[in-house]
Amino acid sequence: MKIKPLGDRVLVKPAGVSEESKGGIIIPDTAKEKPQEGTVVAVGTGKLDDSGKVIAFNVKKGDRVLLPKYGGTEVKIDDVEYQIVREDDILGVIG
Repeated sequence: MKIKPLGDRVLVKPAGVSEESKGGIIIPDTAKEKPQEGTVVAVGTGKLDDSGKVIAFNVKKGDRVLLPKYGGTEVKIDDVEYQIVREDDILGVIG
């Protein structure tokens, strides 16, 4: 299944979370923090300004981005977890 975000939304694949701490302690799912880094998989159609013109995205497919700790919508597609966030919610591009 393919998904295309609408408007100013961006589909991001979060970076993997380590199952084990540096000291070798296994971390249960309930104690793991959400990843704050991810890779842009797809971008929407764009945000419209007051005159109806499409505002270009600052991120593109393949960019590594910094995400807020809380926010966005988690979706699961073909057993892979993604997050849909508004472009305005992306904190920065890593690179």
